[in-house]
Amino acid sequence: MTRTTSRTLASTLLLLAGFAFSAWAGAANLSVLVLDKEGKPAPDAVVVVVPSGKPGAAPSPLPSQVTIYQEKMRFVPAVSVVGVGAKAQFVNNDPWEHHVRASAAGVAQFNAATGEGFELRLDGKPEGKPAKTADATFTKAGAVLLGCHIHGSMRGHVYVSESPWAVLTNAEGVARVEQLPEGAAQIKVWHADQLIDIAPQAYTVTASPGKLTLQLSVVPRRRRI
Repeated sequence: MTRTTSRTLASTLLLLAGFAFSAWAGAANLSVLVLDKEGKPAPDAVVVVVPSGKPGAAPSPLPSQVTIYQEKMRFVPAVSVVGVGAKAQFVNNDPWEHHVRASAAGVAQFNAATGEGFELRLDGKPEGKPAKTADATFTKAGAVLLGCHIHGSMRGHVYVSESPWAVLTNAEGVARVEQLPEGAAQIKVWHADQLIDIAPQAYTVTASPGKLTLQLSVVPRRRRI
């Protein structure tokens, strides 16, 4: 490699590095604590940040593929967060038959005329053989309720977000949203037991790490283990 070529390559790398830095120099992190009606941490809530204007692509897009298991009469994980157009593979690890019945979550649940609706059937897993699977695609934004025709106690949810800044709260009720563009934004919180959506909250993202507390108007039911 000649000295001139080496200098040109170095200049190009510096230019690209400078572009990447400038693109995310205005990015900041936000920690959101979600509490239930009694002031206790609420796990498995979805926090969505919707920046105003055109923020550009997020550095870490939401999953475009998710696997949801049916095990011990439960959907595992109980809540998944994906982007619009994401594909899901459902796997029945139980030895008996299950269905996957999907509809809009909330007050319109299991109404075929609304939301993301589909129905799948999965035979039980034969002993010593691979589990039965079925696939579906989530084409609309919003919360999707999963159920089973045969076992009415089975409930799961998939939150399909148009904003790539959507994060599930952990066991302490905290969602950490990273690399947000600075400026005005709307903060939304969703929980499976909150049938009526909570109004979005206005927030201004700054260069400094931010903290915010949001509260549900319900006490979530304990999930069956």
